[in-house]
Amino acid sequence: QVQPVASGGGSVQAGGSLRLSCAASGDSFNRYCMGWFRQAPGKEREGVATISTIDGRTYYADDVKGRFTISLVNTENSLTLQMSSLKPEDTAMYYCAAVVSVWRGTCDIQKTRGHYVDWGQGTQVTVSS
Repeated sequence: QVQPVASGGGSVQAGGSLRLSCAASGDSFNRYCMGWFRQAPGKEREGVATISTIDGRTYYADDVKGRFTISLVNTENSLTLQMSSLKPEDTAMYYCAAVVSVWRGTCDIQKTRGHYVDWGQGTQVTVSS
């Protein structure tokens, strides 16, 4: 199992945009759900956006709705997160992961909480005011 590798992070000013990419193995893309997560210093890791690899349905945390877009590029085994209108509170290490192989059903962020595995290298996003 190849660990996912997130990239595309950087430092931007508030209101700016970044596009994160996650390169993962084909096995990850055979999982029911994939997602982006973030962890800020001193805080717990939280779900940002998830997507069903079956029907493409997407789910977002309330504070990123309308600003972030998650998508799959199956031909490249790649998961992306387009982030716009960035805020200082978006500053965190961002990770991608796949749900456990036995998971079936919804990819809702809260309902799949705790069921993601194969955490790989994250990418730092820093938003300055």
